[in-house]
Amino acid sequence: MRTDSRLSRMLHVLLHMAREDRPITSEQIATMLGTNAAVVRRTMAGLRKAGYVQSEKGHNGGWRIACDLNQVTLLDIHNAVGGPRIFAIGTDRENPDCSVEQLVNEAISDAMRQAEALLIGRLGEVTLAELASQFDKIATGRGYHFPIDPFLPSLISAR
Repeated sequence: MRTDSRLSRMLHVLLHMAREDRPITSEQIATMLGTNAAVVRRTMAGLRKAGYVQSEKGHNGGWRIACDLNQVTLLDIHNAVGGPRIFAIGTDRENPDCSVEQLVNEAISDAMRQAEALLIGRLGEVTLAELASQFDKIATGRGYHFPIDPFLPSLISAR
């Protein structure tokens, strides 16, 4: 089953953007993510609509952070990028006639509701500022100074 990586990809982009003193173009982001600029613009539109980023057109234009990282959580970003259901596991039929299937559906649905509540709760606790602070420690530990080029392979890779 294919996974939806919009949350992790946009968090990646946002953390780089938060440490840049210049806009980052859709083309640069697309190169960083291994996708195309149209996909980037479509995904970033949700972040712009939520007020987390802004875009500037023209020469020297691109995307910039437009929010306080202390006020934005991972759940906020998930919602802004149109995050799908947290889990893809589901039941076969919503209203089965079979009593066994009804029991199975109830057990699965209950477990999924509990798991989703835990994950949503945790995503709502972690701010972009916390991730940015962890990123800063990793980057400075590797000898980088901000702003850094978001396309440096040694920083992007997970050593």
